[in-house]
Amino acid sequence: MADAPGVPETSDHAEIRAGVRALCAEFPGPYFREVDERRAYPEAFVEALTRAGWLAALIPAEYGGSGLSLTEASVILEEINRSGGNAGACHGQMYNMGTLLRHGSAEQKARYLPAIARGELRLQSMAVTEPGAGTDTTAIRTTATRHGDRYVVNGQKVWTSRVQHSDLMIVLVRTTPTAEGSKRSKGLSVFIVDLREAIGHGLTVRPIANMVNHETNELFLGLEIPAENLIGSEGEGFRYILDGLNAERALIAAECIGDGYWFIDKVARYASERVVFGRPIGKNQGVQFPIAEAYVELEAANLMRWKACELYDAGQPCGAEANMAKHLAAKASWEAANACLQFHGGFGFAADFDVERKFRETRLYQVAPISTNLILSYVAEHVLGLPRSF
Repeated sequence: MADAPGVPETSDHAEIRAGVRALCAEFPGPYFREVDERRAYPEAFVEALTRAGWLAALIPAEYGGSGLSLTEASVILEEINRSGGNAGACHGQMYNMGTLLRHGSAEQKARYLPAIARGELRLQSMAVTEPGAGTDTTAIRTTATRHGDRYVVNGQKVWTSRVQHSDLMIVLVRTTPTAEGSKRSKGLSVFIVDLREAIGHGLTVRPIANMVNHETNELFLGLEIPAENLIGSEGEGFRYILDGLNAERALIAAECIGDGYWFIDKVARYASERVVFGRPIGKNQGVQFPIAEAYVELEAANLMRWKACELYDAGQPCGAEANMAKHLAAKASWEAANACLQFHGGFGFAADFDVERKFRETRLYQVAPISTNLILSYVAEHVLGLPRSF
């Protein structure tokens, strides 16, 4: 039995957890509440994480990073959300550089990665999704045509996050028309865009107001990119992007795990202290059972998160596990959020309790960065061998 209501203390990766918690303690609920109210960016928080080196976790030591495993990196993001913060403001800095690390040239890596590790450059954005394509990535229509030593890029992107708080961006475009490729996934290429030069000079950024305080944008591109900014080989960009998505799925799962633990800790304490009709509401099984059920599902999701990270770190295929971890964790955190809000009653809707803010934040991951139905389609086709449904 735990000494106090809430989630039993976690002992794994204790040093990382203690370090991240200590930093997050400097940015308590009122800080994120105020940022959320202004629909602002948590600049001071992200800067503190950067200075402490937490966002350079996956950058190898040879480039000035920590060289940590995906498992260890996932603990960092879990603890941010478990402490009441929102890693969505900065998680792109941790995993977007993976495309550059795995497929960039030696010159590109030497040019960008040390500066990213030092916090001098932010690579927080990846422009993939388009209004007419959605999650059908091979249907994107933004093009890049080579003219000498430059590519001319024309098109539109949507749901591109943290552009206004990033120096660099990864963009996926079509360099070969679909009709000329052997299959739809061929002919896509990846570039690094220097946002400091591009914004206002061929790149227009239009913010999208949304339910969560999450900076995301619609982009209109009519700009030139130096040919040296091409990552890897022309036409192989779809493979490069997919290569990084397993890490993203596992890290998002960890954030949801952190959210779920926060909700359960919050509601368990409240249910033990809130007295109605002469008794704590936590004595009622109608209150206990939904909280316990959410915790059980969260623990199961966490096991899949560890499995996905373990396979990734071992260099083994982990697409199914990463997708299932994200699906289970997002679902479990949402159930924990529902229980937390429900049993706080009216106070769950009061901003001062932080429940409504975290409720909105964790709901996002049922939809992004990949929807629940697409994960189920992936498992049906690639794991169970069922016919492709689309």
